[in-house]
Order: sequence, then C-alpha cells, then structure tokens
Amino acid sequence: MCGISGMVSTQEVAKKLFVSLKNLEYRGYDSCGIATILDGKLEIRKDVGTVDEVNEKADLTNWHSNIGIAHTRWATHGGVNKLNAHPHISGTEYDISIVHNGIISNYKELRERLIQRGFVFQSETDSEVIAHLLQYYIDMTTKLEDAIMFAIKDMEGTYAFVGISTKYPDRIFCARQESPLVLGIGGDTMYVASDIHAFIEYTKNCLIMKDGEFAIITSNSYTLKKSDSGKTVKRKITHINWDVEVSKKGGFPHYMLKEIHEQPQSVGTALSVPQEQIQKLAKMIENAQKTYIIGVGTTYYVSFIAQYYFTYLTGRFIPAISSDEFEHLAEINDKTLILAASQSGETYDTLNALRFAKSYNATTSAIINVIGSTMSREVDFAIMQGSGSEICVLSTKAALSQIVILIRIALELAYNIKKISEEEYKKYTLELKQLPVLIQNILDTQSGFIHHIAYKHYNIHNWLFLGRGIYHAIGLEGALKLKEVTYLHAEGMPAGFMKHGTISLIDENMNSLVFVPPTNEKKLFDAMMSNVEEIKARNGLVVVFHFGPSNPLFNDEIILPPTPSLICPLLELVTAQLFAYFTAVALGVNVDKPRSLAKSVTVP
Repeated sequence: MCGISGMVSTQEVAKKLFVSLKNLEYRGYDSCGIATILDGKLEIRKDVGTVDEVNEKADLTNWHSNIGIAHTRWATHGGVNKLNAHPHISGTEYDISIVHNGIISNYKELRERLIQRGFVFQSETDSEVIAHLLQYYIDMTTKLEDAIMFAIKDMEGTYAFVGISTKYPDRIFCARQESPLVLGIGGDTMYVASDIHAFIEYTKNCLIMKDGEFAIITSNSYTLKKSDSGKTVKRKITHINWDVEVSKKGGFPHYMLKEIHEQPQSVGTALSVPQEQIQKLAKMIENAQKTYIIGVGTTYYVSFIAQYYFTYLTGRFIPAISSDEFEHLAEINDKTLILAASQSGETYDTLNALRFAKSYNATTSAIINVIGSTMSREVDFAIMQGSGSEICVLSTKAALSQIVILIRIALELAYNIKKISEEEYKKYTLELKQLPVLIQNILDTQSGFIHHIAYKHYNIHNWLFLGRGIYHAIGLEGALKLKEVTYLHAEGMPAGFMKHGTISLIDENMNSLVFVPPTNEKKLFDAMMSNVEEIKARNGLVVVFHFGPSNPLFNDEIILPPTPSLICPLLELVTAQLFAYFTAVALGVNVDKPRSLAKSVTVP
C-alpha cells in the first residue's frame, strides 16, 4: 500500500516524477503529493484525490528542479485530508521532507518526546514523526549517515521512507524495514521507489534493498549501508526483463480487462515454469510431516482452490489457512512445510505467518510474482511465477497462474506417491496444457454474452455465489471479485449450506449465481441442480455458469465449451472475473482502483 518515488538527476525531473507517481497509483489513491528543493528551500505540493485530480489543484508537473520525492497514499493513520497527505515536513522552519510507507508502531511515544523538545506537528499520521526525528538528529550531528542511523534506532514497526533535506540538496536518502524499496540505476539519474513500476520506462537496472538497510543516492552514485552498523553493503544490480508496454493498457479501457485477456499468456508462462522447480516443491511436500497452504484475500482463495486439487489428485488433505489466522490454527514443528501464495511477496499477514512458522523451525516455500521481494528472499524455496506486472488492484492473471502452478505441484506429488499412474499423469498434464486455448475461446466467444447478463442485473445489490466441491472455492473467489470491484454485496458459500439458514433470504432482491460442474460429474451435478430447484421454488432468480445443455430452470446462463473436468473450475473462474468487470463498468465505478483497496497490503 502507498506508492513512493524519488529521483535525483543532472536534468529536471518534474515530468518523470509525475509519470512515476501515475505508475504507482494502483498502490493507493486517497491523496498524493511531491516535495522538491527550489532555490535552496523545500516546496511541497499535495492534496486529496487521485494523481490527476491533485495535479489539477496543485500543479505537480510545473516546477524546475533536479531532485524530488513523491507519494500516493492509502490511508492508515489519520483521515484522508490535505494535512495527512504526504510528503511531510519537519516543522515550521523546516529543511527536511519525507514520504513513508508502513506503520511506525511507537509513533505516539516518539511524538510526545518530540513535542516536549519543541517540535510542532501538523498531521495525525505516524509518518510525520520520521521527518521531525531526522531533523532532530541532523541538527545534532554533522553527518547525514549518523542522523539516519540514530533515527532508525528510535523507530519501531515497518517502514520504507525516502527523504530530502535542504542541507544536502544534491541527494536523496532512504531506508527500509519490512516494507519494499528498490533503487533504479540510470545514466544521469538515480531513482528510488516502492516498486519498479515507478521507473521501469526509464531504466531496467535496479538494486533491491533489504530489511535493515539505508541508502544515499546522487545523480550518478549510490551508497548502500547497514542501518545498525553503517557498514557498506555490496550487491549486484538486477536487470528487469519486463517490457514497458506490459505496464500499459494496450488499447483496453481498463487494466483489469487487459489482465483478464492476458491470462492465456500468463497461464502459458505458469505451464513453462521449470519442471525441476515443480518437482522440488512436490518432494518437499512429500517429505513433510504436515503441509499448510496459506494466503490472504485472493491468495487465500487460491490456496483454498488448491486444497481441493490436492485432495482430488493426491488423496492428501493439505489445509488452506488464511494467513492472518495461521498462528491461531496451525500445529507447527520442524517437520512442517508452509507453502505461501503472494502476488507482491510483500503481504504483511503472509510474511508474518511465515516468520511465525520459522520460529518453530518449519520449512517455508512460496509462489510469488515479484522478483527480489521480501518473501522471495526469506523463504527456503520460492517459485517465481513470471506473470508480469499486474496494475489493477484486483488480481486476476496472477491468481490464476498461481492455481495452475499449484495444480502442477499436486500432479507431481500424486505421481510420486503412486496415487496416479504414468498414463493418468500424462493425461492430466495434456488437459492442463489445453487451458490457454480454452480461456482464449471464452474471451473470444463468451464476452458479449457475459456483458449482456452483467448489464441486465447490475441493479441487483445482493448476490449468493453458490457451488459444491471445488466450485464452492471458485464461488468464494468469484464473490470476492464482484464485491471488490462493484461494492455490491456478494456472499460465496457451499450450495448445500444455503438451505441451512441462508435460503430465508431468497427473494426478488437476492440473485444467485451458480457454478455448475459438467454433467459427467454426476453426483456433484445432481446435487447442484437440486439446489437450483430449491431456489426456483422460492421464486429466486438464478444465473448459471455451466457446460450445457441449456435448462429452463435457469433465468440466465453462460454455456462454456466442452472441457476436461480437471480444468472446468478454472474456466468458470475466468467467467466470474468477466462478470465482475462488466458489472463494475455498468455501475460506472473506478474499475482499476476500487475505494479503500490497495494492491499490496504491507501493514497489519
């Protein structure tokens, strides 16, 4: 959450800094601002609203300086107002400005101490204490490095902060602790940001900072040091292969639709993850006494979907637990394996769960989309899924890619433990390889029908998303997508559970979206159709995703192409993504940046 960017150059940086802020807006968009040094003084421009809205109010692009820092906020401490917007400054006669992502957990104590020393606070945020603390130590010492180290020693919690000072007008300083920060290495410009989207169109060479490090950058140099000792750190520069166009809309009206349409490609990439990596993780599960799959939000539902695949293919129950509840449920020892799913690799709840498991000497692993992320470095083994950048706050292509990788691991494990034969292994593998083509078929042939149904029912504010077996898990993720992007109430649940209470809600104001398996799964299909009849008997309206044939019980239906049972649930998931997207467009909401949400939740 929150986007941070900074640049120092031999050239003016206003326009580039504005572009970087736009590229980071998916991380938060309550408010934004920039700070720069003009004629030896700090200039702050900030306000409430999106980057474009604040630019209209505060003119973020019309300034002439070679240095600047910027921030787009997702509010945690303090309301959404101009005073709480970043950047923050160090008092009335200020010479320091900072931007911050994370939470300073002892900020109240620091605030009181600084007030007693004469510092005046202007905001309600925890972030402002960083500016005053740095000011206090810069006034006490002649070395910038010492002031940074003293300030960091006082702070508790999580942070990535970036700052500038009029005493050091040619440099930017920054530090990280459990919140991402990366340096961009250019020719005549150096960059710092919360992720590479900020500067990828200017340089693809980056240096990924680790926890407990700070850096000082000028237009043509950088110094990386340990926060506790000041010892210089040497690290290789990483080259990022993503094309700039991957982060652009490419003619689509929204990133969400673009990323849904990129799923054939991202699934293909997931299918090409080296087999030795799949085999290694499958072997780790085989050797573990107990394995848990964890994630939170969409990645919890990814884990929950995988739970069904592991049970079906391997006969082993590998429970999925939401990361935020993990330490309250899991039994852990040195023979336990934790398999995490995270798009960003910076998700606080999942990192916290992994660290909790580590404290019991458990083995940890993860499937992640961001190279160099905290999680990728901390776990014992990581698979990088390579889905490319995902700009829309809602995850679609990254989540589906993770499911595909988890299915591959389940297949490998099933074969290793002789739960399936070599012939079955080859059959399932070939079926999985059909998925990109089948997804493309839905995108090409069904989008118009899904659009029609979404526009027909967008005025319905209450939905039940119902399924049985793995289709229950698909329904949970489908419901999450709808409520995330439309703000409508959508409740996913097992279809058999519905009649134990929830069926009392069925009326003209409650629609049901039903995920029906193919007819060859007879037991599951018959049970699901029985639930549809129960809804219809109470005059409920039913929208159905299924594989045919058509049925007069269904008020509206999307009939999907004939598909192997192994991957039928994934086609219904893509259909649910499109339904959520088109409903949001019909409602006229902000599709790529839903209110109150951020792409990477890096705070408790």
